[in-house]
Amino acid sequence: MIAAGIDLGGTKIEAQIFDSDWNRVDSRRIATPKTYDALVAAMVDQIAWVTARAGAVPVGVSAAGLINPVTGLALTSNLPAMGKPFPTDIAAAAGRAISYVNDCRAQVLSEAMFGAARGFVTAMGLNLGTGLAGGFVVNGRLLPSPSGTGGEFGHFPLPAGPMIRHGLPVLPCGCGRAGCTETLIAGPGLARIVALKTGRQMAPQDIVAMRKTDPDMAKCWAIWLELLVELMVTLTLTLDPACVVLAGGLSRADGLVEELAAGLQQAQLGGYAIPVIRLAEGGDATGARGAAYAAFEEAQHG
Repeated sequence: MIAAGIDLGGTKIEAQIFDSDWNRVDSRRIATPKTYDALVAAMVDQIAWVTARAGAVPVGVSAAGLINPVTGLALTSNLPAMGKPFPTDIAAAAGRAISYVNDCRAQVLSEAMFGAARGFVTAMGLNLGTGLAGGFVVNGRLLPSPSGTGGEFGHFPLPAGPMIRHGLPVLPCGCGRAGCTETLIAGPGLARIVALKTGRQMAPQDIVAMRKTDPDMAKCWAIWLELLVELMVTLTLTLDPACVVLAGGLSRADGLVEELAAGLQQAQLGGYAIPVIRLAEGGDATGARGAAYAAFEEAQHG
């Protein structure tokens, strides 16, 4: 065995063990506890399970939220670890070092090394789910992020042009700012656009399903896509990735890759090239493999 990854979500904790070819050879899933002490204990239990089956291989943890690199404290909304020194407490209780990676960063690393972006020198991940975030990989390594916030694309400001053109309001974001891209481009954001424009309260998956048959949904989808294109323009002009990997619930909308590529090509400066856009190949808990790879690389190179 070469490494293990633990994908930590709001409802489940899945440990995966990988062989030297990075194939998953064993896994174990348990429920995510609701209290901090129980959560730390559950993580230690998963690490003990890994050690019993694979020995002292590097272990990486993939989880939503951020860890402040100065204080070591967690910023997370879906785990009972807010303001706690979570990675430090896990390592101390387990009696061994771990690597801790944001779930979106772990996902794009997995896709860059083993999935849809394999073979590209630079790859960016964009997760269009309940929230909006991603990451950037260069030559098989995550782009260094001294503050730990690199990849939080959901907190870019929304573009003024489409906002004014469509009469969209600047909404408060859970981060404490206002007008963040996440407020209108993440899954709940699509539902907000529909509510604002039609007065109808609908789930994102229903909007996606009806966008080709319901004129109101088609118009709202077009507005949402325009906002997403503008975000992609910003990311392309800033990072210029060779490949963009889309993940999350909205990424599975039929035809989105083609619609987004066409919109981005039209918006790109002077007809210059745009990134290859692909859907993530990894399934549930793919972040575990990315975290395992990050832990392996850290053990090898520091």
